[in-house]
Amino acid sequence: MNKSDLMKDVALATELTQNDAKDVINVMVGAMKKALAAGEPISLVGFGSFNVVTRSARKGRNPQTGKEISVPARKVVKFKPGADLRKGL
Repeated sequence: MNKSDLMKDVALATELTQNDAKDVINVMVGAMKKALAAGEPISLVGFGSFNVVTRSARKGRNPQTGKEISVPARKVVKFKPGADLRKGL
């Protein structure tokens, strides 16, 4: 499923126009990005939770040359599925 498919499903389920559903999805995604950028966890009961974690710096290898490179530390978003989602899979 992509964003367009999600927009169509939301429009059908809520009787909104597709443009209104698109706006709702864009606002929701924007709010989630803002919260994660601020380091706040997001919890959607029944679906799962998102949180930001820091990966430490490490040594890696260039697959083409085999040369060792250093991979810097960075922040990544992790998703943990909720119990209802795990049961439904």
